[in-house]
Amino acid sequence: MRNEGRTRAEVLAELETRLGDDLTYASGRILGSMISAPHPFAEDVYRRYLEKNVGDPGLFPATAAIEEEAVGMLGSLLSHPGARGNVVSGGNEANLLALWAAREERASRGRRVIVPSTAHCSYDKAGRLLGLEIVHVGLDSAFRLDIDAVRAALDERTIALVGVAGSTDLGAVDPIEELSALALEHDLHLHVDAAFGGFVLPFLAELGLPAPAFDFALPGVSTITIDPHKMGLGVQPAGAILFRTASLQEHVRVEIPYLAGGRTTQTTVTGTRPGAAVLAVWAMMRHLGRAGYRDVVRRCLDLTRHLAARVREIDGVELAAEPILNIVGIRPTAVAVEVLGERLRRRGWALGQFPTHLRVVLLPHLSAREIEPFLADLARFARPGG
Repeated sequence: MRNEGRTRAEVLAELETRLGDDLTYASGRILGSMISAPHPFAEDVYRRYLEKNVGDPGLFPATAAIEEEAVGMLGSLLSHPGARGNVVSGGNEANLLALWAAREERASRGRRVIVPSTAHCSYDKAGRLLGLEIVHVGLDSAFRLDIDAVRAALDERTIALVGVAGSTDLGAVDPIEELSALALEHDLHLHVDAAFGGFVLPFLAELGLPAPAFDFALPGVSTITIDPHKMGLGVQPAGAILFRTASLQEHVRVEIPYLAGGRTTQTTVTGTRPGAAVLAVWAMMRHLGRAGYRDVVRRCLDLTRHLAARVREIDGVELAAEPILNIVGIRPTAVAVEVLGERLRRRGWALGQFPTHLRVVLLPHLSAREIEPFLADLARFARPGG
């Protein structure tokens, strides 16, 4: 740090220069992220309330009350308006809280948690932090958690199951209904990771599409992760963890005696939390409502179908799986996936890359205008001499 400061104009000019290498959502080149540009209204709300710290509800009781309303709206979206929970920093924290509650609730039984091989890396992080044994099991032919493999992996030390509703690699939805039955049969905590799918799956039936069961309507579901900063169009960071019951949430409650607002308790990992992000989540759900989010999902799925149809026409690539959500896996058949990924990145396309395929996520910031030049590059570079 220099002794003498610089003017605001100088600092802003330096930032503009130094951030020039960062991609922007407005460029249309970000195709592989699961996070979209925040809605302009969410940005406006966030800027207005930057000083709010929802981690100190004594100082900001109105913000804390609005967080409860936001959780209620999220719960309603997931078939349980009475769910308890918090808006948190994202899926990593939400998944950690879910497994923390599962561990405390069944502490005398063991520490094994069964997850699909497609589970997000946050479960391995949570396992290391909480001293849990994370058991990865395989997938079925539809790239979903293999329920028979789960049954084979169960033992007396198992305390929890995890099902993913919108997997990171292909957007697959695990057989949550069957996991719910297993959880009830064996008295297990069932956590559903709907970080991405939580703002998509509830609208499929309303759009006349197959809608796999995944939420609190299934009696065995204990906790759900949902990320408003993905398809919810909130600002970053804004994930959420929902608990079926208040008693389950109590397992992660910690007393805080020293805050300026007075003695309180917290049920999150982070203490200080941006109230502005919470207020933006609440404001977006109030602003768009079900109908608005349904329209967002419809537009994203229309673009998904368009991309999938065009990929089928290109020599040298194929769909890794039929899309269920607005996620398309593209598998090269003439060159290695690493080669195709590198060629496309050199052209400025930011894609998700997995061992077998590239991932495109059709988020609200994208349109056919950006997809067409990508398809042209894909057709060119999918060939061995491209």
